[in-house]
Amino acid sequence: MAARTELRPVVKLRSTAGTGYTYVTRKNRRNDPDRLTLLKYDPVARRHVAFREER
Repeated sequence: MAARTELRPVVKLRSTAGTGYTYVTRKNRRNDPDRLTLLKYDPVARRHVAFREER
């Protein structure tokens, strides 16, 4: 179980629209060593915006 969490940690994705909305996901550290940025839907802003990984 410990090996699973080391390679695929749980990360929070916060909206860049400034609404404070977050998604929680897992990422592969080997494939994405730097901070993750994904385009996802922000229901507060009611549009798709970039979500950046926060530590």
